[in-house]
Amino acid sequence: MSAPMRTDAHQHFWNYDPAEYAWIGAGMETLRRSFGPTDLSPLLAAEAIDGCIAVQARQSLDETRWLLDLAREHDFIRGIVGWIDLRADEAADQLDLFADEPKLVGIRHVVQDETDDEFLLREDFRRGVALLAERGLVYDVLIYPRQLPAALRFVDRFPEQPFVLDHLAKPLIKDGIREPWAAQVRELAKRPNVACKVSGMVTEADWTRWRPDDFTPYLDTVFEAFGEERLLFGSDWPVCLLAADYPAVTRIVTRWAEALGDTAREKLFGGNAGRIYGLVPHP
Repeated sequence: MSAPMRTDAHQHFWNYDPAEYAWIGAGMETLRRSFGPTDLSPLLAAEAIDGCIAVQARQSLDETRWLLDLAREHDFIRGIVGWIDLRADEAADQLDLFADEPKLVGIRHVVQDETDDEFLLREDFRRGVALLAERGLVYDVLIYPRQLPAALRFVDRFPEQPFVLDHLAKPLIKDGIREPWAAQVRELAKRPNVACKVSGMVTEADWTRWRPDDFTPYLDTVFEAFGEERLLFGSDWPVCLLAADYPAVTRIVTRWAEALGDTAREKLFGGNAGRIYGLVPHP
């Protein structure tokens, strides 16, 4: 049996506009330009990565349409995690707009930016999330550690819904703080329908002085919690460029994973992404 396709399970594209991407603030000038498939393709090739999952960076239906257009033009974009307004009364109608899009594999809301730490528990939001499983869509959970208690209650409402935790829930790597994040992540991982992306770590570390060893305790924690079946490698490119280039981000996880067996590494770098998201293979 051939090895699964190597996949970067989390990256972004955008056509930069200051108003549309107001989150790119002071000190983030590196990101104030457009990033597209032709920028990413050679980076993937250099790391022997076959494809990627592009994740929304704007909360807009137009963004979802645009990403799907890119995926039709570029076979290496194997899946899209888009956005629809899960709080809206017409959430089902919005989802149905994309019913014939095989590369739409998930939906995400930027919950980390919501001021209410229990946003995930809002009735209108949960009503929208309840529509996803029957459509075969994953929900990507983007939160900060302070929102993990709500996330635990949230996922318990949806035992049949596949969830993927983005960026390890953004632990406080720069400060070397692991609790209560570690205990809460271990508790979350007890839910078998929750997986975790090994992504977004460098931007939670000291951008200019991080060392590979800074990430080891956090990687060890999620491996212990989720095991080899529920971890997915993601670069978070181009956001990662604030702290590291693409090869450096890949190297952090590759070196840590040297202690794992061949099968576990294949799952981490593509097998799990293909299975969990139901990715469309190359033609």
